[in-house]
Amino acid sequence: MNSHRFIRMHNSLSKLIWFNFMRGLAFGLGSVIGATLLVSVLVYLLRGIDFIPIIGDWATEVLSIITEQAGK
Repeated sequence: MNSHRFIRMHNSLSKLIWFNFMRGLAFGLGSVIGATLLVSVLVYLLRGIDFIPIIGDWATEVLSIITEQAGK
C-alpha cells in the first residue's frame, strides 16, 4: 500500500503543497472559463428577446459594452 502514488504524495509536505496549489489553479481557471462561457451564451440568448422591453434593452446594452471592451 505504501507504494501507491497517493500515499507517496501525502508523505512529502512539499509535494502535497505543490499538488494542492496546482489543483487550486486548475479549479480557478476552469471556474473562470466556465462562467465566461455561461455568461456569454446567456447574453447571446437574451439579446434575441425583443418582446420584453426591459430585458431586451438590458441585454443589448450589456452586449454593446462587451463588444466595446473586446475592441480595445
